[in-house]
Amino acid sequence: MTLMTPMAPTKTTARVKLRTCLLMAALVSAPVLAQESFRVELGRDGETLGDMRPVFLKFESRPLPAISPAEVARRYQKLFESSDEPEVRIDALNRLNNIRDRSGQEVGFSAEQEAGIYEEVLESYEDILARGAFSGRLDELLYQMAKAHALTGQHQQSIDRLEQLIGLYPKSPLVPEARFRVAEADFSAGRYREAEAGYRQLIDGDGKQDIASKARYMMGWSQFKQGAGAWDRSVESFMALLDQHLPEPERLKSPPAESRDMIEDSFRILAVMAARSDNARSLDRWLARRNPAPWVPILYDRLADLHAHEGGYQQAVAVNEAFAAAYPDNAAASDMLAQSVEFWQMAGDVEAARVARSDYVARFASDASYTALNGNQKANWRDYSRFLADYHYAGKRWSQSADYYESLALRADNTGEILHLAGDARLQMGRLDQALANFEKAAYTYSHDRSVESAWAAISILRDRLGNRSEPVTEALASLSSAEQRYTNAFGPDARLSALRADLANRWLEAGDGQQALRYARATLDWPQASPREQYAAWLVTARVRQGDGDYPQAEAAWRQALQLVQATPEVAGARDDEQKIQNQLATAIYRQAETAAGAGKTALAVANFQRVETILPGSEIAIKARFDAANTLLKAADWQTAINELRRFRLDFPEDALTAETSEKLVYAYQQSGQPVKAAGELMAAAGSAPEPWPIKLRAAALYHEAGAEPERNDLYQQWLAVAPEPADAKDHLQQQTMRQRLIESGVDVSNQQNILLAREDASEWHSEETLQWAADAALALGSGAAERFAAIALTAPLETTLARKQQAMEQAQTYLLQAESFAGEDVQSEVLYRRAELYRTLASDLMASEVPAELNDMETMQYQMLLEEEAFPLEERAMELHARNHQRITRQGYDQWIARSLEALAGMHPGRYQRELRWMSWNMEGNDDA
Repeated sequence: MTLMTPMAPTKTTARVKLRTCLLMAALVSAPVLAQESFRVELGRDGETLGDMRPVFLKFESRPLPAISPAEVARRYQKLFESSDEPEVRIDALNRLNNIRDRSGQEVGFSAEQEAGIYEEVLESYEDILARGAFSGRLDELLYQMAKAHALTGQHQQSIDRLEQLIGLYPKSPLVPEARFRVAEADFSAGRYREAEAGYRQLIDGDGKQDIASKARYMMGWSQFKQGAGAWDRSVESFMALLDQHLPEPERLKSPPAESRDMIEDSFRILAVMAARSDNARSLDRWLARRNPAPWVPILYDRLADLHAHEGGYQQAVAVNEAFAAAYPDNAAASDMLAQSVEFWQMAGDVEAARVARSDYVARFASDASYTALNGNQKANWRDYSRFLADYHYAGKRWSQSADYYESLALRADNTGEILHLAGDARLQMGRLDQALANFEKAAYTYSHDRSVESAWAAISILRDRLGNRSEPVTEALASLSSAEQRYTNAFGPDARLSALRADLANRWLEAGDGQQALRYARATLDWPQASPREQYAAWLVTARVRQGDGDYPQAEAAWRQALQLVQATPEVAGARDDEQKIQNQLATAIYRQAETAAGAGKTALAVANFQRVETILPGSEIAIKARFDAANTLLKAADWQTAINELRRFRLDFPEDALTAETSEKLVYAYQQSGQPVKAAGELMAAAGSAPEPWPIKLRAAALYHEAGAEPERNDLYQQWLAVAPEPADAKDHLQQQTMRQRLIESGVDVSNQQNILLAREDASEWHSEETLQWAADAALALGSGAAERFAAIALTAPLETTLARKQQAMEQAQTYLLQAESFAGEDVQSEVLYRRAELYRTLASDLMASEVPAELNDMETMQYQMLLEEEAFPLEERAMELHARNHQRITRQGYDQWIARSLEALAGMHPGRYQRELRWMSWNMEGNDDA
């Protein structure tokens, strides 16, 4: 059927490009490869969606062997005409049809003859079928009967025979086509759901690829004809068909000839459904649930064409923009956007077309985006850019015009001409730098008919900048020198240049060409008639070039010459502060010489040059920095005492300078490196006095005092810090504070108090180290030992309750310390802890037995009292023996030490029968044991 295409626009470049593959190919009818078995015309499109019809489908034949189908057909045709036997005539007619179907040639009877013949033999078909006697295949007979009914206008009878064929011979190779014809009949009768089911059975079941493809196409139509509620299914069917026939981009250029009508019609109906629903948003929604496909741009194009054909140019443009937004990297995005320009032109909306051009240019303005365009797309971009540039230029919108000219220039064939126009636009808007750059490129880089005019326009801009001679030398003045030289080289001498050459030497440096500047400066100085002003300019140029090249001795000499000239002839100066500037540069040249010498390890030369700076600009910032760097150089050279002297002198000479604040740290470093830690600490203490946060500095000083062995100063700082130190924030802080306490203990400063604090802090801390645990254990043992001594010193006198309570409290305190020591140090102190704890019990038992008997008791009461004391003392002695025995048992796993030895001595005294032994040497008689 006829394809739906939009009206042709005035300019069809983009749209022709978009159709070079499938779109144009689909308009060309493929040659008929084979005759249809039989055909049912489904009609043409009408006025409404309900009137729309699919294209006509052809069934291809399989090729015959290499024989003459025409000759064979002629003989079967003669047999048909000469025979009176129904079966013979039927068989001959079947064979004719088979030859024609398989060869694809128009052999046998003509179409007009065939209709009459089938009407004539229809009764023979019925008779043979009724008798059930047929030497051929009955499925073919049923098929030919269906065809005969169709050709004679008996469509229902044709369908009945096809359904009979399907029911009786489900495995016949004719069944797929029969099913297709039945589904076609349902479709033609408006039974679209039944048609959909029939086509789906072919797709899912026994349909071969070619007929399944046609069934999928017709299923999409069946779903479409059921209304908008079934359109999602229809979309899926048509898109699956496109996936099948256009699986990769190469197929777009040469789609299967036999499928072109179906492909084109699939695009058409998809566009219609999108247009009648939610336009591009519908396409976006449908495509979002599918994998990317190469035919997507064509689908959007079909939708845009449909709207344009119906006069909906705004909707057509919206479709193009939706595609470009959804697929910005697709090669077709450029053509779609260019098509929008054409649509607006077709609509007669000049302003919208201009905006579309502007959007197109902006989208592909980057080098990467432009490079990705093909030749025609690039041409579109250039045409649009030139149109927009000229449009804005005519409207005196200079900035927009210049932007377009500049972006277009390097992509156009006439680059020089475009750059000249860009320069003129920039000049009109007062952007002289950009105008200058454009004119210079137009003159020297991209030659054109007006290159001389472009070059002089550049010089004119630089000349206008020279109008105010009170201004300092600028980049524009330096560029004028370059422009003059380039103009001379490119176009030869010109009388207009003579006024510029007097100060060329002075301008070359600002142009960034030091060698040229130096050459012009030398030429000026070698000329005897050079005026003082020209000599002055030449020496300035020489000094700057030499300094820029790092040749600082030569730069110093040139600066001194310039300084002499400006002092002798003040009028040569370009500004009042020239002399001051030259002195600054001279000082800088000397300073750089000092830096170079320092970098080369020439300390003496570097220090001498640093100190020379002060003779040029005494008290200046660079002179002060040079003095400071002289000291730094001495530090790097490890000349510690000289560096110390320089730093102290610097601090005295420049007490208010910002660099003075750095001298303290440098002095600390020098003192440390020279083996003077006490002086380094003193320097830190002095700095801490004015520091907002003094303690970090004081703690560094304490470390230095410790290094120097200055314990009083160190301990004083330790005590001050521990008095104000916050709770440790981490293991490092905890170790620092515990170390200070341990050192105070070792120095004998506030020992008991520090031991208690150290013990308490270690017990409460979540951070421990081997050192801090050992220190805590040592402190606990020392405190426990002291508590034990205090315990032992308490005599049990009357009243016993009072003194015994005191003694027990002292014992508990000692026990607590000893157990803490064991908890911190473990096995390392367990022998001592066990011994001391046992001795506490033994001492308490002994003191209890030796306690004073109340004077008021008689002899009997005294004896009873002493017996009571023995009963109280006995468990204590047992506990003491138990602890000493545990210590004795440690020999096997821990080894022998002094505390185990003491426990054995105590056990020997408490239980001599078991533990008190005398060692005796025994002789060994070898002969007496021979018989053993």
